[in-house]
Amino acid sequence: MRKLALSEDILLQAEKPARYTGGEINAVIKDREQVAVRFAMVFPDVYEIGESHLGMKILYHLLNARPDVWCERVYSPWMDMDRQMREKGIPLFALESQDPLKDFDFLGITLQYEMCYTNVLQVLDLAGIPLLAADRGEDMPLVIGGGPCAYNPEPLADFFDLFYIGEGEVSYDALLDGYKENRARGGSRQDFLRKAAEIPGIYVPSLYRPEYHEDGTLADFVPLCPEAPRKIRKVIVSQMDEAPYPLKPVVPYLKATQDRVVLEIMRGCIRGCRFCQAGMIYRPVRQKSVGKLLDTARCMQDATGYDEISLSSLSSSDYTELGPLLNGLLSECRDRKVNISLPSLRIDAFSLDVMSKVQDVKKSSLTFAPEGGTQRIRNVINKGLTEEEILSGAAEAFRGGWNKVKLYFMLGLPTETEEDMRGIAELAEKIAKCYYAEVPKEQRKGKVQITASASFFVPKPFTPFQWATMETEEEYLRRARLVKDTFREQLNRKSLHFQYHEADVTVLEGVLARGDRRVGAAILEAYRLGAIYDAWSEFFDMEKWREAFRRTGVDPDFYTRRPRQAEELFPWDFIDIGVTKRFLRREWERAMEGLVTPNCRESCSGCGAAVFGGGICHEN
Repeated sequence: MRKLALSEDILLQAEKPARYTGGEINAVIKDREQVAVRFAMVFPDVYEIGESHLGMKILYHLLNARPDVWCERVYSPWMDMDRQMREKGIPLFALESQDPLKDFDFLGITLQYEMCYTNVLQVLDLAGIPLLAADRGEDMPLVIGGGPCAYNPEPLADFFDLFYIGEGEVSYDALLDGYKENRARGGSRQDFLRKAAEIPGIYVPSLYRPEYHEDGTLADFVPLCPEAPRKIRKVIVSQMDEAPYPLKPVVPYLKATQDRVVLEIMRGCIRGCRFCQAGMIYRPVRQKSVGKLLDTARCMQDATGYDEISLSSLSSSDYTELGPLLNGLLSECRDRKVNISLPSLRIDAFSLDVMSKVQDVKKSSLTFAPEGGTQRIRNVINKGLTEEEILSGAAEAFRGGWNKVKLYFMLGLPTETEEDMRGIAELAEKIAKCYYAEVPKEQRKGKVQITASASFFVPKPFTPFQWATMETEEEYLRRARLVKDTFREQLNRKSLHFQYHEADVTVLEGVLARGDRRVGAAILEAYRLGAIYDAWSEFFDMEKWREAFRRTGVDPDFYTRRPRQAEELFPWDFIDIGVTKRFLRREWERAMEGLVTPNCRESCSGCGAAVFGGGICHEN
């Protein structure tokens, strides 16, 4: 019987004790004496968020399929437990075995968003592992990072031994086999890191040295040994049907954020929105077959008992077999009384017809993501969505029984004008008018309710907008107030609601997203000053970060406000995602001209992703 790492007294003081006890349905338990490699998979946020993450579920399944490896789960302790563990000197532990993380061979930390960076340090600190990779001895676990933020690993480079660039199904076997071989022949930690650098998709930051110009921009990125390649190409799964997938995912005792079966239908996106990092780094588009998906759904349903299946992709409407897939799922799910959730749909007649079949329209609002308030700015970002399509989609929805609409926008986009800002409120008003024009009075289910949310634009690596400058915190807030004032001027203002995100968080995210290795000092100092759970507004404290920047001499404006030249070397340029920098620059220039680039099914734009030899690039 497992011995819990936390005593009953401590657990009873926790807000949610089940975050720390493990023992959930489908959790994998192995004999620690019978495995050669112990791997702790870490999500640096609270349990309910991490337990919902599909990528972590896939890797958990993938690694535990090996008889010589035991992969366990770790999440950031919530603030109440963080305090208790520090006060009582309790080391952070894995859920399955309840063993301290220092007993493991690897800590695999998924990096899903920049605002979790101080939580990465929290995990290492609570585990008793030196925060800086250079300070770790032979007896310490190897710390490896992956996920979308690993596509610019440099701000975190000093804290990680390795980074994994790409999709986890490809190179982990080679990495773990290499680790076992190195240990068997008595090799050192450094010996293993050098060999690991030769594995496709693996980046070892200690084997590279950044060099800078006098103006602070990057001059060169120098490999320090023969094993370290000058360019590291991401690794991807070519045949999605053959990729491992968790048929028996862990079922939490707590209600997780995504409390349902998640069915990944494809990877990548055909749309090419110029602000969207995921749309570029996950190219090319690759689909799973309907037969494979139906078999997977059946197995997962049997293993979990969930009453909802959610289709996962960046744009579900662009899955070419969506009709047959839904017909198959509906016939399976009807008898089981299982609901089907369809996020990431484009709003058109087909999608609305589908949605009316699979979900209770009384329970949900409809979501549009126009991103920009005018056609001009939507062309700049290559949204591929006209006002006519938005309004006709809204009309279809209102006729179908919906009366609640959520709209997502961005403020601070490149070339944005006051007309674009006001256009957010004006578009919401047009949609409200559409409701009253399309639905006869006697058929209306109350007033239309439209909620518009605006986030502030953050330029991300490997997007056409990686050259963009950001605004100041004050300017973002000025723009948000202008939009809010415009909402108050609308005829249907009582039915319209506008909210916007925090501007200070946006500016910090911009620093971390495009930062170089020097930013790591500020991250460390912010953590020492008490910054933690920065993704949670109740804990975020920008003043701690401002003080950290002052103490370390890091200038945030250098990473956010400074114009970038076409030929500037970026901190992430040593990574090859297939999509070329030349293509991204061409898309930046087309954005400045307001030109739309067709999606991948309409026409190939020669982005470079065809180099991977599969997916949409080679379908015909």
